[in-house]
Amino acid sequence: MFLEAGTKAPGFTLPDKDGNQVSLSDFQGKRVVLYFYPRDNTPGCTRQACAFAAAYEAFKSLDAVVIGISKDSAASHQKFAEKHALPFILLSDPELSAIQAYGVWQEKKMYGKVSMGVVRSTYVIDGDGVIEKVMPKVKPDTNAAEILEYLRGEQG
Repeated sequence: MFLEAGTKAPGFTLPDKDGNQVSLSDFQGKRVVLYFYPRDNTPGCTRQACAFAAAYEAFKSLDAVVIGISKDSAASHQKFAEKHALPFILLSDPELSAIQAYGVWQEKKMYGKVSMGVVRSTYVIDGDGVIEKVMPKVKPDTNAAEILEYLRGEQG
């Protein structure tokens, strides 16, 4: 179950690609674009990450922090970030603590098989730590642009 807009965002502390602990509370006062994705270096996840990277300066100019979370290891994130020159924070959640807290660990169907996995989803969290926008089941190619439009007030 996805969380709803207007609810307090669950706090978390997870390691980034360099092994540093990063907490949601570190960004109090800033808007946080928190996106959950299935796996490093897969076609959709790579396109999504590269779109966020291409729009990174625009996010910064809007005083928004971009954070990507998957269950991949910090070492995997390191390679992914280097390979695609990703300037934003990637957090590793192998224990699924944030992934489950945000309700993105769900049943997925692929080729007729049912398995549990991360549903590609994005949350926008305001400076007070409250979820202001929920985007479940986003498309990798349009996600970054849609969030920028939302942050700029161009759509509801």
